[in-house]
Amino acid sequence: MRTNYMMTVDDVMEELGVKRSKAYSILKQLNNELVKEGYVAVHGKIPRPYWETKFYGCSQRAV
Repeated sequence: MRTNYMMTVDDVMEELGVKRSKAYSILKQLNNELVKEGYVAVHGKIPRPYWETKFYGCSQRAV
């Protein structure tokens, strides 16, 4: 896994073991949530701390 702040579709594919189309679908859903919360979303990327919060319940950095 890469250690960049932003996760890409390849990171999501590796993390979840899903195909590219499913990874893009997940990124789109999370980006839509960020936009609804008033944040700026980057198409095809998601901040790693937000990802960790949504999938693990907290940021791994805080653990």
